[in-house]
Amino acid sequence: MAAPKKGRGSTGGQGRPGRALALILIAMVALTGGMFLSGHTTPRLGIDLAGGTSITLKAKSQPGKPEAINETNMNTAVSIIERRVNGLGVSEAEVQTQGASNIIVNIPKGTNSKQAREQVGTTAQLYFRPVLTVTGGGPTPEGSASPSASGSGSASATPSAKATDPETASDSKKTPSASATTQGRAVTDALKKDATPTPSASTSGKADASKTPAATDAPDAATAALEKKFTALDCTDEAARAKAGDGVKPEDSTVACSSEGDAKYLLGPAEVSGTDVDDAKAQFDQQRGIWLVSMEFTDKGSKKFQTITKKLSTQTSPMNQFAISLDGEVVSAPQVNETLSGSAEISGSFTQQSAEDLANVLSYGALPLSFSEDTVTTVTAALGGEQLEAGLIAGAIGLALVVIYLVAYYRGLALIALLSLLASGILTYTIMALLGPAIGFALNLPAVCGAIVAIGITADSFIVYFERIRDEIREGRTLRPAVERAWPRARRTILVSDFVSFLAAAVLFLVTVGKVQGFAFTLGLTTLLDVVVVFLFTKPVMTLMARTKFFGGGHPWSGLDPKRLGAKPPLRRSRRVNVRTDHPKEA
Repeated sequence: MAAPKKGRGSTGGQGRPGRALALILIAMVALTGGMFLSGHTTPRLGIDLAGGTSITLKAKSQPGKPEAINETNMNTAVSIIERRVNGLGVSEAEVQTQGASNIIVNIPKGTNSKQAREQVGTTAQLYFRPVLTVTGGGPTPEGSASPSASGSGSASATPSAKATDPETASDSKKTPSASATTQGRAVTDALKKDATPTPSASTSGKADASKTPAATDAPDAATAALEKKFTALDCTDEAARAKAGDGVKPEDSTVACSSEGDAKYLLGPAEVSGTDVDDAKAQFDQQRGIWLVSMEFTDKGSKKFQTITKKLSTQTSPMNQFAISLDGEVVSAPQVNETLSGSAEISGSFTQQSAEDLANVLSYGALPLSFSEDTVTTVTAALGGEQLEAGLIAGAIGLALVVIYLVAYYRGLALIALLSLLASGILTYTIMALLGPAIGFALNLPAVCGAIVAIGITADSFIVYFERIRDEIREGRTLRPAVERAWPRARRTILVSDFVSFLAAAVLFLVTVGKVQGFAFTLGLTTLLDVVVVFLFTKPVMTLMARTKFFGGGHPWSGLDPKRLGAKPPLRRSRRVNVRTDHPKEA
């Protein structure tokens, strides 16, 4: 006996709506359980709802580069600050320019908001400079014969061997000199050119004669000024330590303090910069029991690093050290005894927090400008709470009006619509709560508006389907075939409508910034969930309800009463009976 063929518009799951309902119910239970197990039972709130901190950063003009404060550099700084803050897990942070030289940073209240505030204006100007000399942190007594050649820190590189700790270096390697600055200048010159002089440079008398006093006065004056600054520098004074390297160009020698203030350095021109670092990560060294920052150089940076370590490895202590200078402070000064290449490590007195902070700013780049905090304002959630309350009241009023309309016009079908809205609400709430810790999503006022708008989009899908069913009943069909015949046409309309809505949300999300993105994200999310609910909940529930006497029998309060809908009489085709009459042939 041949199996009966499926009718027009049938689907494989048409006779088994329980499967679709089981699938969406399992998803709802799983999401709800995950929400409670994770401990995040409420969505994260943005700064306008939860409060937070608003910081105004003012760009500082650099000596000799007043034109550095321009639109390009300001936009670059905004991009870097935003990546830094979001890299810490602080979402919904707003970073935007104000005027020609100000940047406004709004950080929502949260676990990492304090840490983010400490990093938003960090310039992260990283340089690898050769160490010319190093002493204790206090002022150097006048007439001192030779600064102490000691340092701290360690470094390693792959595939080369590890560099040794300068504190283990033999005292016999220390080369006394009458003037640390003069010695430092000689070392700097040696690093800048080949150690072996060319014949023309060593034998040409004309070259020597051309060196007039006027030609050497400027360098001698600069050397004397640098030596005086180094001697007077007191790194134990926090204010002096912070200003030690202000206004110094990368190509100039400079003085700097250690980050703890217990040592001061005379450093040569920068050989490698932070822009040569490709990636940086905080790692814990199990063997040494310390936190360190590992760095991967770019191809260009790796060559530079190899060149400088090759030169330094031929020097004696402390001139075989390179200082890792971050924003004018030396965080580490490892000693180099052989050529290094590839990746490098920064080690020192790092905690996990400080190592992660340094890795974060190095990974996301150095700011093209220096900034100072102009104002710091704490934003309360009072105003946002009032607006949220007003928005929720408006949403409740809108939902109530939708319910009244559904009950008055669709009667019993309103129950199916309300159950579908409830399913959509549960899915939306649980997903928003889980997206907070997962991707840093934070609910702000525009996002709440997007959720309210979604109520109308979801209700519209139900109305499209209900009207298609009622049209089939008006054509004289009973409810069960009407439900199945109406679905293909309703499905096509719902998909087209939701696609247009989702496309608008996607475009809005891509071309806008800040809070408007929250609106677009919520609108897009709820639009996708509308498709899921209509396909896996509304349609199966409608199929099951059509089998009941209340709906299937066309009860006056079901919303599907054929009489109230003005249905045509059923179209019944009667078989024609052809009666063949045989007339007697006429004679």
